[in-house]
Amino acid sequence: MRLRISCTVFILLVIACKHPNGKASSIPFFLTAELSPEWIATDDNRYKDIHTVAPFSFTDQDSSIVTNETFDNHFYVANFFFTTCPSICPKMTAKMADLQEHFKTNKMVKFLSHTVTPWIDTVGQLKAYAIEEGVISGKWHLVTGKQSDIYEQARIAYLIEGEIGLKKGEDDFLHDEKFVLVDKNRRIRGYYSGITDKDINRLIADLETLLKEEIGPSSQD
Repeated sequence: MRLRISCTVFILLVIACKHPNGKASSIPFFLTAELSPEWIATDDNRYKDIHTVAPFSFTDQDSSIVTNETFDNHFYVANFFFTTCPSICPKMTAKMADLQEHFKTNKMVKFLSHTVTPWIDTVGQLKAYAIEEGVISGKWHLVTGKQSDIYEQARIAYLIEGEIGLKKGEDDFLHDEKFVLVDKNRRIRGYYSGITDKDINRLIADLETLLKEEIGPSSQD
């Protein structure tokens, strides 16, 4: 039994560690709400059909329109929060601030936090929160918009709460601690708890790996 398990682990490591220029990235893709990681090689028929984050348009703390084009040629970390949250959100914001500091000088990395209470978190409210939390304008966008658009983006585009197995509507409050790592082609590469050091360290390691591999439009040519 020990030999069988060891062989399985070895095979998985071989598959996972193929270089993107040849076969598969060492960082998996996430395609469905089950959040099962998949290592898909560039020559796989499924490669061109990997799930991508749908186009969006929201307004950030500086009254700037933020769209998917804002993150063109960038890796980014997304999450969902609200400024008046008394529980997990302050911890999530602190961890996102740590990530911002870690990648502060890396122009290829950005951050995107969506409010789940847009009726409270106006642009002015987000700006005050951004100042209080040390958010760097242009690096970390706190966005608001239409509630239905934000919730649809969370559950359909980012697959947040999909593992619950229940279809939720706009009236079902969205509250999730996940940080979502998105690559330069708007493909989801990882999910992480936004309140634990272990997961934040894992996110940093995965993002640094992607930066080294430089997975981008050129890899699909």
